[in-house]
Amino acid sequence: LKKILSPNKPGSKMTRTRNPLPRDWKCYMSPQGRRYYVNTISNETTWERPSSTPGTPKTPVKHKNTINSVTFPLPLHMSEQQLLKPDEWSYCDYFWGDRKDPQRSTTVSGFEVLLQKQLKGRQIQKEMAEFVRERIRIEEEYARNLSKLSQIPLAAHEEGTLGSAWAQLKKSLADEAEVHLKFSSKLHSEVEKPLLIFRKNFKKDMKKFDHHMTDLRKQLAIRSAAVEKARKALANRQKDLELKSQQLEIKLSSKTEEDIKKVRRRSTLAGDDLMRCVDLYNQSQSKWFEEMVTSSLELERLEVERVEMIRQHLCQYTTLRHETDMFNQSTIEPVDKLLRSVDPARDRELWVREHKTGELRPVDMNI
Repeated sequence: LKKILSPNKPGSKMTRTRNPLPRDWKCYMSPQGRRYYVNTISNETTWERPSSTPGTPKTPVKHKNTINSVTFPLPLHMSEQQLLKPDEWSYCDYFWGDRKDPQRSTTVSGFEVLLQKQLKGRQIQKEMAEFVRERIRIEEEYARNLSKLSQIPLAAHEEGTLGSAWAQLKKSLADEAEVHLKFSSKLHSEVEKPLLIFRKNFKKDMKKFDHHMTDLRKQLAIRSAAVEKARKALANRQKDLELKSQQLEIKLSSKTEEDIKKVRRRSTLAGDDLMRCVDLYNQSQSKWFEEMVTSSLELERLEVERVEMIRQHLCQYTTLRHETDMFNQSTIEPVDKLLRSVDPARDRELWVREHKTGELRPVDMNI
């Protein structure tokens, strides 16, 4: 709709059946014969007639508000909007506005908040990998100490069934050390490494997102500034036209009429320029809106994928840990079996057979 300025001709007022316009409001007629109203203070333009009837606002209800070059509905009309993905807490529904960054005293766009979430998730993922690396180091050190301990010849001379159980216990340490070495190796290949290499070029991909959305916001800001400039130009043309019209009412002259024609043409051109700027702005905002939805849903998908990947590999950690416990149990079972077979009487028999010094007992001496 073109809001081209063309005021009612002086001396040809239309019969008014409504209440007078509120203060600071003027009525104009488009070339198509449709009335529209302009607030000379705020430059607000509307097709709806402002009302001064008691109980109604002095100006038409304003449904939109522009914040940081983005046009939003006023809080009173927010309920008219429906969520794009109800009941899902989707990124595409909750990050349209900007918020203040207390650390930098600047504003951060909603999309930048989403990007920061992604980058933070990547950093946490690396920290998890470092944690697993430390767990691996502990396992490797523990395995080395177990292996070293199994080779110490302490109590090596124990004999009999107890000696066999003791030897098996020492051997179980070596077996357990091997189990822990395998556990640490699997932790590296099946948990730590996947956490490290997952989305290796993630930061580069996020920068592409950031640059793309930043460019769209810059373009939107340029379009918004052009709209405001066109609004001011239009308001100035309206004031000029109103002034010339008043002069014509006071003093009729061909020169004043000619001036009015010139001012009217400039006013019409200013109206055309405003409509063109608004159209370009709306195109830019529509493009930004589409990219915001698409990109935020992609970031949402990436976050779900990241969380699921970490969950799977932490589950793999617990699986390997259970396996290690089972293997450790298998190394100790032979020790348990031999300990249950320890027989002090049998040990005494074996020792006596090997170390006896004679079966003849002493007798009394004869004279």
